[in-house]
Amino acid sequence: MSGKQNCWEFKKCGREPGGLKASELGVCPAAEDASSDGLNEGSQGGRICWAISGTLCGDEVQGSFAHKEMNCMSCDFYKRVHQEQGSHLKILKPGQRRERTPV
Repeated sequence: MSGKQNCWEFKKCGREPGGLKASELGVCPAAEDASSDGLNEGSQGGRICWAISGTLCGDEVQGSFAHKEMNCMSCDFYKRVHQEQGSHLKILKPGQRRERTPV
C-alpha cells in the first residue's frame, strides 16, 4: 500500500471493519467497496469515499455523489487526497456518471 491514509484513518470515525463504532453504526460502505480498491492509492473505497453512497458526514449517512458533492468537495479529507494525488486524482469510480440533482 502507498502509506497514504484512508478516510477512516484520517477521520477516525471507527467504522472500518473491526473499528470502535462498527458494531454501533455499521461498517462504512467505503471500507468494504472492493470495486474501488486501489483508486487514489487507497484500500477499498478509502480514498474515494465521496463517490460512494452511504458514507457518513457529521454523523449523518449521506446519499449519492450527486446529493453530497458540495459537502464532500469542501471536506478536509477530500482536499488532502486532491493535494496528494494532484492531476492523478480520481473523482468518480470507473463507469460512474456525474448526475445533477434537480434544482
